[in-house]
This record gives sequence, structure tokens and C-alpha cells, in this order.
Amino acid sequence: MQRILSTDLSAHVDSKVTVAGWVHRRRLLKSVAFLIVRDAGGFSQVVVTEPAVRDQLERLSEESVVEVVAVVTANGQAPGGIELTSPEIRELSAVRVPPPFELHRPTLSAGLAAQLDHAALSLRHPTRSAPLRVAAAATAGFRAALEAQRFVEIHTPKIVESATESGSNVFALDYFGRPGYLAQSPQFFKQLMVGVLERVYEVGPVFRAEPSDTARHLAQYTSLDAEMGFVGDHRDVMAALTRTVAGMIGEVRERTGTTVPEVPAEIPAVHFTEALRIAGAPADEPDLAPAHERALGEWARREHGSEFLFVTGYPMRKRPFYTHPDPAWSNGFDLLFRGLEIVTGGQRLHRYEDYVAALTAAGEPLEAYRGYLDGFRYGMPPHGGWAIGLERFVARLTGAANVREVTAFPRDLHRMAP
Repeated sequence: MQRILSTDLSAHVDSKVTVAGWVHRRRLLKSVAFLIVRDAGGFSQVVVTEPAVRDQLERLSEESVVEVVAVVTANGQAPGGIELTSPEIRELSAVRVPPPFELHRPTLSAGLAAQLDHAALSLRHPTRSAPLRVAAAATAGFRAALEAQRFVEIHTPKIVESATESGSNVFALDYFGRPGYLAQSPQFFKQLMVGVLERVYEVGPVFRAEPSDTARHLAQYTSLDAEMGFVGDHRDVMAALTRTVAGMIGEVRERTGTTVPEVPAEIPAVHFTEALRIAGAPADEPDLAPAHERALGEWARREHGSEFLFVTGYPMRKRPFYTHPDPAWSNGFDLLFRGLEIVTGGQRLHRYEDYVAALTAAGEPLEAYRGYLDGFRYGMPPHGGWAIGLERFVARLTGAANVREVTAFPRDLHRMAP
């Protein structure tokens, strides 16, 4: 008999079915016992009245894996109006050690560190698994929105030969006897692929060796990258990003039922100088601090009714060398979501001589960038793109206080396991 999920039981009333999952909870009353089986869809309530089956149930431990063959019975008093009766229970996998915390409680009693130490167990709890479903939906929405805009998915190397993009914040490794590094982003590769496919995107891990031990930083996270050619300036990139974020939000709403904000057809935007004024920051401040971002988030909500805000025109000294200038400022932007930066993007340089000038002015050796620069010798269109930190986006969307709460197996300054 083919196994069905708990969500499909209502279509099989009065039929014998097979369900399988984990022993979520047992309720052993005097005249009847209840077994709650958890599967990928939800929960099934099994009613046990036979003495032999009750004896078997009493020997089962929570989180043991079981298979149940039973009759689907309508009962208005049961959760969802359905329960399983006349069951036969078969244990598929036993639990021989006491779990470090109980999963049947509405919330986990253990602190975040203990949850992460026992991730294989804690991730089974709905409060830990639900954000992973949100992340999956957001990623699906990202892909669908970009495919609709003629972007092509690519896959770029995560091992690179030089630490060229951002100084020392890289993880070094031994690559067959010579030095190599884990890639901080697919930035250089996705720019080169604009010269091949015009519009590209990638979903993949990136690695940052930053000694940041905060609720918003990870040493490895998932980056949602896109790059597009033949743009007028950064505003074309912002428009494409707006459509993409709307697609992500819509997919999360449809798949998970999560309460999500509306994405305006045109997200409000302020120049960096105006953002400093709104946030009450000094006019010579070179970047936005977290407190400034929060103030801007409150302003966008109050003045525009928007949870999203673009900040444009950051100073060139705070943007990567490949950012297109305008002229003292930059054609770069950040997208703030509920007062937190979740996206960095902008228009890039596209002429070879401009790259030579920018790198020379920065004191960077051209040889270290030879593979990257080579693509610009042969003609590249005006282009730009962005990168979204998936975990940060999901944390903001779900209201999680820490990105580790929405990451299955986080890697940070202190954690390499499990």
C-alpha cells in the first residue's frame, strides 16, 4: 500500500491507508491512547484502543520512525476533522537515547547555541523548519522572476587563484600545492558572462573571512546574484531588482502562507546625502551604520508606507573599484528592507581603459586581475547587477532576530560543526 502524507488524508475517508513519519507525541489515557505522527506535510492523529497495539505504543520513544496502516475516519472532534483508527504500527527506526529537548512543545526550550549543536534534531521543530521552507520559496521566486526577464542561470567556480576582490577577508586553501582561495562572490565571473549571455544569475555559496560576530553575519551564506547588460545606468538595475524581489515575496506568500509585505511598483529611493540627513548622521559620514539604516526604515514606512527603500549614490571610496562613478558619487545602491541592508548593487565600469585607471589609482597590480580584465579588452556592454544575501532576507521576512535561526547549518566565527 503506497504511503500518503497527512495532508492527503481527507481524500481517503473510510479507506485503509499507510502513513509514515516520526512519533511526535503520545497521549496515554486510561481507556484510549493517541499517537501523533509527524511527516513532511504535518500531523496525523492515530487512535489506539487495542491492548496489544497500546503495549507497543507504550514502548515507542518520541522521534522514533514508524509506519502506520489504519482506516481514515471522519471525526469532527479530531484535529482537522480526520483521525486514523484500527491501526497496525510498525517501528522502522528506534530512538535509544533521550532527546536533549522536546519537539512537541510550541517552542523549543533550548537556547540557540544548543539548538545549533543538535541541529539534526532541532531542525525538525516547526519554528526551525518553517524558515527553510521560506528560503526555498524565495529562491524559487528569484529564479522564476529572473527567467521571466530573460536571465540565464550560470554556475561559477568557488575556488579562485587570487584574493583580489576585497583584501584579506578570504579563506586560503592548499590547491594541489599552490595557494588558492574560497570565492567571496561570483562578481568577476558573472560580469564576464554578461559578454556571453547578456543577462545571468546564480544561486550559490559565498565565503567571507570577516571576524564579525553579529546577528547579521555568517562566514558562509547563500548569495542570489544577477548581472545584466545594455543598461542605461543603475536605475535599470534597480527596476529589474524590484520585479525580482516582488517575485520572491509573491512565491513565499503562495507557497508558505507567510504574511509578507507588499513590494511597491516603484520602491522609493533617496540619495546617500539625503539619507544621512534623514538618519541624523553627520554630512561627512562615509557609510550608513546599522542605526542609520533603522532610522531610514522607519522613515520609509512613515513617509511612503514601504518596507523597502533604495539608497543610491554612495561615495566611491566605499564602493568596489568596478563601480561606475557619477562623478564624485557612484552609480551604486543598497536596498534596505525593514531597516536593514539586504542587497548591494549598481552599475559597473565596462571599458577596459577605465578598469586600468581605477586599479592603478587604487595601487592594485594589473597582473592579479588579468583573467578578469581580459574580458573587457574585447567589448563589454554597459552593465550592472546585484547580490542578495538569502539568509539575511529570510530573517528579515520572518522576523528572526539572528540569521542563524534561519540557517540549517550556519558557519560563523566560532562554528564549523555540525
